[in-house]
Amino acid sequence: MECIFTAREKIYAKKMSEDSTKDNTSHPNNKEGDEDVSELLKNEDDVTFESLGVTEVLCQTCAELGWKTPSKIQQEAIPVALKGNDVIGLAETGSGKTGAFCLPILQALLDKPQRLFALVLTPTRELAFQIEEQFKALGSAIGIKTSVVVGGVDMMGQAIILAKKPHVIVATPGRLVDHLEKTKGFTLRSLKYLVLDEADRILNMDFESELDKILKVIPRERNTFLFSATMTGKVKKLQRAALSKPVKCAVNSKYHTVDKLLQYFLFIPAKDKDCYLTAVINELAGNAMIVFCSTCANAQRTALMLRNLGISAVPLHGQMSQPKRLGALNKFKSATRSILVATDVASRGLDIPHVDVVINLDVPTRSKDYIHRVGRTARAGRFGKAITFVTQYDVELYQRIEELIGKKLPAYEMQHDEVKVLQERVCEAQRFARTEMKEQQNAKKEKRKGRDEISDSEETAAFGAKQSKLFVKHGKGKRRRKH
Repeated sequence: MECIFTAREKIYAKKMSEDSTKDNTSHPNNKEGDEDVSELLKNEDDVTFESLGVTEVLCQTCAELGWKTPSKIQQEAIPVALKGNDVIGLAETGSGKTGAFCLPILQALLDKPQRLFALVLTPTRELAFQIEEQFKALGSAIGIKTSVVVGGVDMMGQAIILAKKPHVIVATPGRLVDHLEKTKGFTLRSLKYLVLDEADRILNMDFESELDKILKVIPRERNTFLFSATMTGKVKKLQRAALSKPVKCAVNSKYHTVDKLLQYFLFIPAKDKDCYLTAVINELAGNAMIVFCSTCANAQRTALMLRNLGISAVPLHGQMSQPKRLGALNKFKSATRSILVATDVASRGLDIPHVDVVINLDVPTRSKDYIHRVGRTARAGRFGKAITFVTQYDVELYQRIEELIGKKLPAYEMQHDEVKVLQERVCEAQRFARTEMKEQQNAKKEKRKGRDEISDSEETAAFGAKQSKLFVKHGKGKRRRKH
């Protein structure tokens, strides 16, 4: 590691000597200097976790997990984090960002063991469980205790685990605020590390009130790490995270998709979208795929339609209960289901190595979400394919995506005559899917109605019991007066 920091110092010293009159060349945040150092890091073949300053115990664990050499973002972020600086990490999806903040936290925990040491905030529940697994794997040799605090799970069970004071808490903002307000004795006043994974989403308006409440109850003297594939450039949003002298560790300066990802678009009529989806799935049969939809209802309908066509698909969206969501994800991870039909809850952070193809059935309304969606494939140096369905209504949205990633995508070649052959079967499957959706909705309504009736009857019974008590009391009083 000494050689890398010496090189950085040499670069800045050289620039200072070249033009001492210019302030921008002597400043340690000079972009040109950073580019040179990034190039040096790329060409550094013998960089290991040990040379980055990671302790021997954690190096052994990395070797057992098959982590031979640190990724580019890890080479940039780990030394900075180990020095005690706040970090803003920006790198493409599947580049090892989780390891870049896990290792410094575990090393700091080894130096100064403490309960409730670190808090990791994530925008989605599935990502929270994945990060906890990473912490458990990397901290297996040091006996780390972790806890996941997310919605859709019983709060009492979570409160019992929090009472045991784990070292690391991985949480979604909403449920964590619930525990801070309602769980007796739970506090984060001694917290040393705060991590915002997928920071641009958490710093967004979606979690504004929750994040403000969390920042008020945790100490200001702490280390803060922000990591994402698409980082916000707005200073106000970064200031809200209360960073102190942060160091930006950016592998890519602009929004970027990995080089090994083959990206295509398919321009089709909106009414034939399901037919083309079926044709593409049949053509790429044998590959693990994620199909992204814009709404929960469309994800559920598409999954049912594919099942009726004999294709093993499983849905994943926000209207499913948490056990069902985890069940669907585990089925896909274990390859018992080859197709996951999901909303954007699956677009951020999920690491499923065997995903070969990503299909955007609906074009995302936010261009940044495209980068996260297609980032579910071509991870950690593997090849992958992404196909985006563009209808006559999506042209403007698609053009924004091309502008963001800075390239024109080629058209995906298909035999359109073969697609028309599937039309009759797909129409029948659509009809069955709509019927099943109606049945599911009616079943939910009946359940709710049954619960309301039970609660009404309980209230009536309670009211009747109260009235009878009052009657008995008044009756006894009258008899006493007669005597």
